[in-house]
Formats: sequence, C-alpha cells, structure tokens
Amino acid sequence: MASEFDTATRLAPGADAGTFTGRFAQDWAIGPAVNGGVVMATAAAALTRVLGEGPTPHADPLAFSAHFLSAGADGDLRVDTEVLRRGRTFSTAEAVVTQDGPDGGRVERMRALATYGDLDVASPVHRSVEPVSMPSPEECVDAAQARTGGPMQAPPLMHRLDLRLDPSTAGWAMGKPSGRGQMRAWIRFADGRDADPLSLLFFLDAMPPVSFDLGIGGWAPTLEFSGHVRGRPAPGWLQMATHSSILTGGLMEEDALIWDSRGALVAQSRQLCSVRIPQGWNPPA
Repeated sequence: MASEFDTATRLAPGADAGTFTGRFAQDWAIGPAVNGGVVMATAAAALTRVLGEGPTPHADPLAFSAHFLSAGADGDLRVDTEVLRRGRTFSTAEAVVTQDGPDGGRVERMRALATYGDLDVASPVHRSVEPVSMPSPEECVDAAQARTGGPMQAPPLMHRLDLRLDPSTAGWAMGKPSGRGQMRAWIRFADGRDADPLSLLFFLDAMPPVSFDLGIGGWAPTLEFSGHVRGRPAPGWLQMATHSSILTGGLMEEDALIWDSRGALVAQSRQLCSVRIPQGWNPPA
C-alpha cells in the first residue's frame, strides 16, 4: 500500500514530453491552500522522472529554488518541465506547476529551478553543523495533543505528520510565545514512511511558521524558497530547527536545518514568508 506522501505526489505522464499530471488533495492543506512543501515535492518528483533517465542519470535534488505565484488548491494539477542542462556531474531543469483557473485558463502555482545529481557522490561530509541539543521524542510535546486554541486550529497537514516539539520552544502552542523566533522538533510521517531526498523538500516547509513564536498568529505563506539537500537520510526520526532573525514590513525570513537519526545534516533552507502583523503588535518580552 502506497504511503500518504507517495499518493499525494504521484504523477502520470502527460500528453507532451516532459509534462506530468497529478492531483493536490485537501488532506495536505493549510486552510484553503495546499502546503508549499507538497507543491515543491510534486515538482521535484517530475524532475526526478526527467533527469533520472539517460546515460548519466541525476535523480537526486541537490538545490531547489522556488517562487510561489498563487496558492495550490484541491484538484488536478500539471507539471511542465524543461531540461536546461545535462552535465556529467550535475543537471539543471525548470518545473512549472499549474492548475485550472476559474475562467478556464491555467493558473501558475509555482515555478522552480533545480539542480540534480547523485547524493551518493555529492554528499561526503568534510565540514558540517552539529545537531541542536534537545530532549528525546518521548520527552517532547506531541503537537497532536497540544492545545489547539492558540494561533490557529490544527490544519489537515498536521495529521499527516508525527511532530514532537521541544518543550523549550513550544510555549506558543500553549499561548505563551517566547519572542525568540525559534522552534525545534522531531518530525516524521505519521504513517511510518521513512524520509528520502524528495521528501526532505517537503519537511523543510512542514513545520508551523516560526512567526508563532513571535506572537503572530495566522499562517505565513512562502513567497520564495531556496533549499539544499545535503545527504540521503537514514531511517527514523528527523530532527529539525527553525529560526528567524529579521522581520520587516510583513516579510520574515525563516531558516531551517534538518538532521537525520544518525545526527547527520541532510537538508537546509531559507525562505521568505509573508506575515500579517496585528496592529499594535510588540514582540513578546
């Protein structure tokens, strides 16, 4: 039986070469919008199909840069790909995700430029970042059991995850944000599927927005995302840390790091998010 994530990112060949069709599901939504990580992972799955073929296959995403133009919605989707370069070590391609619009035309959801390669060749570790210190998953706060009367009710996406929040950064879930703009957690798929390079792009955008810890409710849609996959993750829990240092004019950067069960850094990202700052808001002391 296919995992929930594999079902959500499943694609079929389209009518034209390099084109694929699939469907976004409300099960992976945050409010009316499909999670951006699912949109990216779906596009990445299409690029894996295209770049993973040929005499020099490059099936692993190494760098993925995405711009979000509109919110993905429950319904059919299309991914159009274009190979820009095939090299001996790296290949680069573009993916455009669209859906039917209300007027019968196509609405662009996301446009991404990605570099692919072979992680078994590209990931020997010469210098890295050690995982943050935090309690074990059993000692952390199960997000599914945290109070839901805080910044927002738990969206459908959260039911696809097993998320355990570090108690020292989980105050926002109990209505007591720290104001530091930091979150740490253990994370994995709720159905037991282990992470792989493709799903790391999803996990990089799967945590609640760090703006919650700044006392700013409501979701924070991603405008631009730049992520790097640094290694093939080992089975088991992923350890994740996010933080934000800059908030200007309703725009917040959010940095993320992911380590696997061995303590190896396997992914990192920075994204620019839009946040709605309440009138009279002041950072929590």
